[in-house]
Amino acid sequence: MRLPAVLLAVTFVACPAAADELSGTLQKVKETKKITLGYQEASVPFSYLDDHQRPIGFALDICLKIVDAVKKQLGTPDIAVDYLPVTSSNRIPLMVNGTIDLHCSATTNSADRQKQVTFTNTHFLSATRFAAKKSSNINTIDDLKGKAVTAVAGSVNLAQLAKINADRKLGIKILPAQDQAEAFLLLETDRAHAYALDDVQLAVAIARSKEPAAYMISTEIFSKPEPYGIMLRREDAPFKALADRTTAELYGSPEIEVMYKKWLESPTPPNGINYNVPMSPALRNAFKNPSSSYDPDVYAVAR
Repeated sequence: MRLPAVLLAVTFVACPAAADELSGTLQKVKETKKITLGYQEASVPFSYLDDHQRPIGFALDICLKIVDAVKKQLGTPDIAVDYLPVTSSNRIPLMVNGTIDLHCSATTNSADRQKQVTFTNTHFLSATRFAAKKSSNINTIDDLKGKAVTAVAGSVNLAQLAKINADRKLGIKILPAQDQAEAFLLLETDRAHAYALDDVQLAVAIARSKEPAAYMISTEIFSKPEPYGIMLRREDAPFKALADRTTAELYGSPEIEVMYKKWLESPTPPNGINYNVPMSPALRNAFKNPSSSYDPDVYAVAR
């Protein structure tokens, strides 16, 4: 009579966790048989809409890997995946109140945001660089001495430009622009010699311009690289552990190279634009040593 009882106990341990043993997001997904992915409609190429109005992108592909891991852990392959468009202003409230379960886009992992939400392992590092026309022969920050440089008014990029201008006494004529479109127009029409912005956003702007081959993006940076991460709810250790384990396995596999090239170094849907953003040494290091830290120093590459 003991043998069946022992077998039953072993079977119970080997099976996925019962619903009453779960908590947080995993319990919610188990009960509703649904997981909701928040995305931003124009956060190219991390999350955006294709020509059929379907959400696609690099960050969404990563989120779908996490979804697969959730299905496996719960032993529930028929979990539905819902997509909900969010904005920069409502993405955190919608995460906190449980409307979305993962936020899949280009959200910077910062100390302030960590007070309300948390993040899984970093999937991109973005730093402020400048774009210039190749014909100008401006290649370094010191080459900007005495030149007109634009950045969006009120942006971190403009503040970083102003600081380095003062620190190095470069005499740069700073031209604040109303928005990214105006800033690029100043560069395009030669009213500015350079344009300071997050590097990946510069790459997207150049790729969409009338003459992409006419521009370059600086190797030198104005700031330390800032991490982008998939956003999760705070104080949900089991779900974060699953997301961290899943992303660490992905980033440690050859698949991440394929996925990265698909979205940042190849023609992308719907218009076949290639954003030509090679994987940086810092990001390659972050993939080898996964971290969900908001501290830029964690991602610094030893020289």
